[in-house]
Amino acid sequence: MMGVEPNEEVAVGVVGVLGAGVMGEALASGLLRAGRRPSDLLLTERRDERAAELRERYGVDVVTNAEAAGKADTLVLVVKPQDMADLLAEISPHLSPGALVVSLAAGITTGFVESRLPTGVAVVRVMPNTPALVDEGMAAISRGEHCDERHLAEAEELLSSVGRVLRVPEQQLDAVTAVSGSGPAYLFFVVESMIEAGVHLGLPRTTAAELVLQTVVGSAKLLRETGEHPTVLREQVTSPGGTTAAAIRELEDHKVRAAFLTALEAARDRSRELSGG
Repeated sequence: MMGVEPNEEVAVGVVGVLGAGVMGEALASGLLRAGRRPSDLLLTERRDERAAELRERYGVDVVTNAEAAGKADTLVLVVKPQDMADLLAEISPHLSPGALVVSLAAGITTGFVESRLPTGVAVVRVMPNTPALVDEGMAAISRGEHCDERHLAEAEELLSSVGRVLRVPEQQLDAVTAVSGSGPAYLFFVVESMIEAGVHLGLPRTTAAELVLQTVVGSAKLLRETGEHPTVLREQVTSPGGTTAAAIRELEDHKVRAAFLTALEAARDRSRELSGG
């Protein structure tokens, strides 16, 4: 698995982001922060009020899906899975020759997209996650049948503007969905639970929240910057017979590790169901 460094430049021409919801806007704003010119970015949005807001905020053109398909060299499809078939039917007649189509719709395979576009169109499938909103996203990308190295590099360059990127075989994307796509929700659940426990133990809610949030941020930074295995770092905190050891024993007794495995298997299986239509 590999990616491109944020400073490595790959020319992608005009980029059209079809669907300016939360993730679509996050990607667009990330591209602009990374140095993309507003004139090289197109957004699509059906609601007039929202379109005007986007024009004012970012200085970009907000156009129809058909217009974006005809003008953009790279199209990023950021719509709900149930809306993908209609969107592909709408843009297919207007695609520019040699266009790259990047799909961020969960559960939509490259084969599904390719079958609804002109023969030979390059398609890249992406599983992003919501930390892209703060430029700390984790995106996994998979190539379609007609993709080459240049197409993958273009997709990496786009997504690296809002976080990190890994290449994976498409058959692994259901597991990726379970681990990183849905992953933020598990961590938010843990944070929520720790804050509630802190309140139960007698801490003011604001104090508990600050303690937990900084602990999570600091622990993640420690993992990344030291490169140590999480088991090693956990053992450094766990003194024999101490408070942490007592807490870990309770987590093990309640089979938290097994519960995570079961939860991620359920997410993977649901992703497979969605991919199957």
